[in-house]
Amino acid sequence: MDLIKVAEEAFATGKKFPEFKSGDTVTVAYKIIEGSKERIQLYRGVVIKIAGHGDKKRFTVRKMSGTVGVERIFPIESPNIDSIEVNKIGKVRRAKLYYLRKLTGKKARIKEKRVNTAKA
Repeated sequence: MDLIKVAEEAFATGKKFPEFKSGDTVTVAYKIIEGSKERIQLYRGVVIKIAGHGDKKRFTVRKMSGTVGVERIFPIESPNIDSIEVNKIGKVRRAKLYYLRKLTGKKARIKEKRVNTAKA
């Protein structure tokens, strides 16, 4: 028995989240614990990076708070993540969108991929 695998399985949340990739706009519902109270905070932004694999997979979400860009890293297996919702599917050619940090205004927009939802 591998001790590392046993520890990873003990901390695995087993939650299923939708598939998303860099360039997608997502809303992450994250549990915030303040003293004895617990609340859910929504964090909406563009996924600029997905790193790692398996249980150690994490993604970085960038949003604009006023005129300041804010980035937050979320581990995919975090027990504090309540849900992840994909709002828009972005059309990008890169896996890491670090160039968005330098862009402001309309230049920082990402084209939206149109998805055909019609049923045959």
